[in-house]
Amino acid sequence: MTVVWINGTFGAGKTTTARELIELIPNSTLFDPEVIGGALAHLLPPKHLAEAGDFQDLPIWRRLVIDTAAAMLAELGGTLVVPMTLLRQEYRDEIFGGLAARRIEVRHILLAPAETILRERIAGREVPPDLPDGELRIRQWSYDHIEPYRTALAAWLTADAHVVDTSALTPYETAVRIAEAVGSGTVPACEIVQTPEPTAETVASGVLLFDERDRVLLVDPTYKPGWEFPGGVVEPGEAPARAGVREVAEETGIQLAEVPRLLVVDWESPRPPGYGGLRLLFDGGRLDSEAAGRLLLPGPELRDCRFVTEREAATLLPPVRYERLRWALRARERGAALYLEAGVPVG
Repeated sequence: MTVVWINGTFGAGKTTTARELIELIPNSTLFDPEVIGGALAHLLPPKHLAEAGDFQDLPIWRRLVIDTAAAMLAELGGTLVVPMTLLRQEYRDEIFGGLAARRIEVRHILLAPAETILRERIAGREVPPDLPDGELRIRQWSYDHIEPYRTALAAWLTADAHVVDTSALTPYETAVRIAEAVGSGTVPACEIVQTPEPTAETVASGVLLFDERDRVLLVDPTYKPGWEFPGGVVEPGEAPARAGVREVAEETGIQLAEVPRLLVVDWESPRPPGYGGLRLLFDGGRLDSEAAGRLLLPGPELRDCRFVTEREAATLLPPVRYERLRWALRARERGAALYLEAGVPVG
């Protein structure tokens, strides 16, 4: 099963091209995630919607895009053609990673007309006549996203996607080029780690690594949103501490010479769609400047990493994960492991 994701800023011609493309790729179906946003307008309280500047900022939107794409492919098979702007790398990683977890390959296409051409197309874009202030709002929305598009181009977008310059191409000609590139294998599947979603409670091991200033290492995984500790799910038959050592080596390239010392055991309660389970944190010790400089980034598993103070970690980690870190640091100071439930010491 395959997704051909057609990216590009607003006004680049994604949807028109996608409609042409499904006529060229055998057994392909169009899925426009805009319909998910439209449905959420009827499902969520207006106040909740108003707090998000964009449907993409809602975790439920990103989750439903993944689930709907997977369900459509399970029902129809073949190829799903998805025209949707993704200019935030963490959202791209979350959605593509969620699809990869379902063993769905994603081939990422970027429509990239010259900016002068893009502005001309936005100015000439058709607007539904029954939409109040539609012309002003839709065109301004497109113009407002040109700058974030430039930022994404400079940072990650062109390195990640197969670029098609559509400045002198019609939508049909663009679709022909995409179909040829996908069919010939010129567009590879995105290098996203395929982490299967859990079907029951899991045991996960994280390892705290420190620099010479005693700051702790946090990582930003490509396959899920938010900052984390180096580590991952313990595989069947694997010792938790050894799993932490393995994950550290896979994610960062750091080879720990000794089995790390346990700091915290935290029970994470099930919270749909997650199953929860046991979360262990180990003390991986202090890295000297030479070892810290050998961190392998970027890579298929990590987008970024940084050493942070405890106060800085509070701004990056979700609350329960931060509490887990906070108590792990206290356990490290005291030399005794702690048992937590949802980040709170018990007993």
